[in-house]
Amino acid sequence: MSVWRKNNSDQSTKKSWTLEEAKEKLSTYCAYQERCIWETRRKLYEKGIKEPHSDELIDYLLEERFIDEERFSRSFARGKFRLKKWGKGRIRQELRMRQLSDENIRKGLSEIDPEEYYETLLSQTEKHWERIKEADLFKKKFKVVHYLMTKGFEQDLVKEAIESLNRSTDD
Repeated sequence: MSVWRKNNSDQSTKKSWTLEEAKEKLSTYCAYQERCIWETRRKLYEKGIKEPHSDELIDYLLEERFIDEERFSRSFARGKFRLKKWGKGRIRQELRMRQLSDENIRKGLSEIDPEEYYETLLSQTEKHWERIKEADLFKKKFKVVHYLMTKGFEQDLVKEAIESLNRSTDD
């Protein structure tokens, strides 16, 4: 039976994990919320568990469906869009950082309804426009565009949303 040590600066108080304890703790970690392989490997690394034991544990979690990267990608995209109001660019970047395949990223982004996406963009544009107290219209537009681009919205859609807002305020 394999034994690992937790990260702890005091050698005398380190607790060893058996393979079964590690499986139980990781199962709980992955059951709490959707995780991807990258996040789970990072957690194992933090706990001082290296290959080949980490590979064995990841295989177990995949086999028992505690980890499913397609499910993670879909959940991540839905959550970040609905709760944090992120655009597709930011979501794509975060999923790539987590080393998901292009196919899983595409499936995750497909969870976002195009109409809801555009409505969210318009809503975020309006809210941020109202928040900025800038007399110079050019500077105000620049700040709103910058904000929306950092949220991950596409430049052409941002431009369209700003123009739509300007048309509605001109009326």
